[in-house]
Amino acid sequence: QVQLVESGGGLVQAGGSLRLSCISSGIFRFSVMGWYRQAPGTQRELVANINKFGTTNYLETVKGRFTISRDNAKVAVYLQMNDLKAEDTAVYYCNLGGTTNGYWGQGTQVTVSS
Repeated sequence: QVQLVESGGGLVQAGGSLRLSCISSGIFRFSVMGWYRQAPGTQRELVANINKFGTTNYLETVKGRFTISRDNAKVAVYLQMNDLKAEDTAVYYCNLGGTTNGYWGQGTQVTVSS
């Protein structure tokens, strides 16, 4: 059973930065890795993903502020978040392997105070 361990969330002031990490306990190689978020009363949305070729895809509202990266040797995915805004407040979940048959992290709270 693959387990994903997330870290890096917290409380930050608007304009600040956080770096989220997600490390897998397994040795599987995942084609796609990504980060999703869910704010209270909203649906979970894709924030960014990255495939095995390094091609990235971002939610329009985070482009230029967030950067996703992966470490295939560690089976890990990261999300560097800069210039955070109050609307970025949500629980962030990593996903390895896609939303249909992949694995989810436990979620980490990111709160941005304005």
